[in-house]
Amino acid sequence: MGPARPGRYEERTWEAQPGAMGGRRNRRPFAYRAFIPDAIADWEVALRGDALAAVTDASDAVRHLNASPPRLDSLEAPARQLLRAESLASSRIEGLELSHRRLARAAHGAEAHDQLASDVVGNIAAMERAIEIGTEAQPFTVADIQHIHDTLMRFSFDRAIAGKLRTNQSWIGRNPHTPRDADYVPPPPEHVEPLLEDLSAFMNREDLPALLQAGIAHAQFELVHPFGDGNGRVGRCLIHSILRRRGLATSYVPPVSVILATRREQYIAGLTQYRDGEVDAWCEFFCDTTAYAAKEAERLADEIGALQDQWIERLGRPRRDSSAYAITAALPAHPVIDVPAAVRLTGASDVAVGRALNRMEELGILQNIGERQRGRTWECRELFDLVSDFERELATSYDRPA
Repeated sequence: MGPARPGRYEERTWEAQPGAMGGRRNRRPFAYRAFIPDAIADWEVALRGDALAAVTDASDAVRHLNASPPRLDSLEAPARQLLRAESLASSRIEGLELSHRRLARAAHGAEAHDQLASDVVGNIAAMERAIEIGTEAQPFTVADIQHIHDTLMRFSFDRAIAGKLRTNQSWIGRNPHTPRDADYVPPPPEHVEPLLEDLSAFMNREDLPALLQAGIAHAQFELVHPFGDGNGRVGRCLIHSILRRRGLATSYVPPVSVILATRREQYIAGLTQYRDGEVDAWCEFFCDTTAYAAKEAERLADEIGALQDQWIERLGRPRRDSSAYAITAALPAHPVIDVPAAVRLTGASDVAVGRALNRMEELGILQNIGERQRGRTWECRELFDLVSDFERELATSYDRPA
């Protein structure tokens, strides 16, 4: 390929901090090196054979996923479940562990005071906002990136920094007090906004394969590290914004983070390779991951469809215009449900959906949450088990192609 554009290191001085925590060593001044990525807006990227082939294969896989016909006339069901799986895995990479069941309850409102779940619900909202931005015809801007971050952090303990670019030096490493011995020190704050403007210009290009553009944009964003927290999650949101904007993922999100979460060390190593100028290696890993995610997403959609078919059989094959059929079609997208939600989703009456929900509980399709007889809420544990089993299989079976 042409000259790699990783960037340069700049030596800085960490001033003495007399009141710093962590002992005398943390209070002394010292020199550290911050990394400043080169601009990429006009970068002529030319990959070598294996990496270029990986881009082509992954693009074909994502196209095939999005060309797959929806089951049971419901495009939303598998699409939303894939989005939830992607958001949950993106949070898991950052150490936010949460079950699909707990997430669904929080999204419905059944777990009103679950802060961890609220953080992951914010990640879903950020993913949705990123995809919306990708759908819009307007050029991508720094304000869009800030808006995604604001959406992500809105309900977190750190909501005071939501949407705000950092104004101080940050770092990645074990020492929370100083960048001494840090694993990575991103650019000083005065470089952040110009680098994001450059990144936005790169994301607006039309002359690169969408997956190559998404992979480089993600890695570049992580090098800039523009926010005080949430950079990994926002960076993975940008992948889906680009894939939607370029028309590659028009309906279904390839759950890239589901795979990255199972290979976190390889993922971090790949980002380091990009920083060190090994762009081909990073792009090949990213595209191999995306291709596998797209293929496995098709399997998950098929398994969701098969489960829906089982529910229809257990319900005695209700008419397509019945409340039971409509709830069954919507259930994978809304696995925690009550009567008002079912009315909203189906357009049927309270009495009709109440009867259908009670019947689905009798058949074991739904399980009642709590002991209340009035204002009851149900959940679909079969769906939670299916998605959890799917992710466990990925964690044990994925092997990156040589």
